[in-house]
Amino acid sequence: MTKSMLRFLSRPADDVVLQDRQVYLRVPLMADYPVWRDLRESSRSFLEPWEPTWRTDDLTRSAFRLRVRRHHRDHVQGTALPLFIFRADDHALLGGITLGHIRRGPAQSTMIGYWMGAPHAGHGFMRATLELVIPYAFDTMRLHRIEAACIPDNARSIGLLEKVGFGREGYLRSYLKINGAWRDHVLFARLAEEQRTARKASSVNEHRKTIAG
Repeated sequence: MTKSMLRFLSRPADDVVLQDRQVYLRVPLMADYPVWRDLRESSRSFLEPWEPTWRTDDLTRSAFRLRVRRHHRDHVQGTALPLFIFRADDHALLGGITLGHIRRGPAQSTMIGYWMGAPHAGHGFMRATLELVIPYAFDTMRLHRIEAACIPDNARSIGLLEKVGFGREGYLRSYLKINGAWRDHVLFARLAEEQRTARKASSVNEHRKTIAG
């Protein structure tokens, strides 16, 4: 194991990338293993319909270590930004989000994926997370396009993407093997110029409210 890898695996858990009043996001660490394992295990029936089939060793410490190493490699190489989501008030692990398949050059795009533990779903935490990640992807990472793909009957995820400004673009047949079966997906995307337009509109509305007040 390289020295840089050892530093990544053991560095303190205050390495925050993004935060607001509800949640904060940081890279996964080996120290997260016990809470990650417990949350994933307790949420198994909630998550399995929307994810690739879990391996028999998926929740073991050794599998998590490999996962963290892969996250580090992808982050260093600039191909992905994996983050864990924590509740701001008590530091509870809520879920995870990844900006994956990052393509530079003429594409400047990424594919976003996320999961939320069953006890924390439906409380607005993933929306808060996306509202942190989207501007970060456009403003700091200088990406042009964020894509997301959802199984057509995942109404909760589709509704969330639409609320944060993603537009429906197409239908991907047998796109990913989910829970043991090849599943169609709906493709969504949000563009940098749409983010800028929304930001300007919000600024104008706030200015009008200030004047009216």
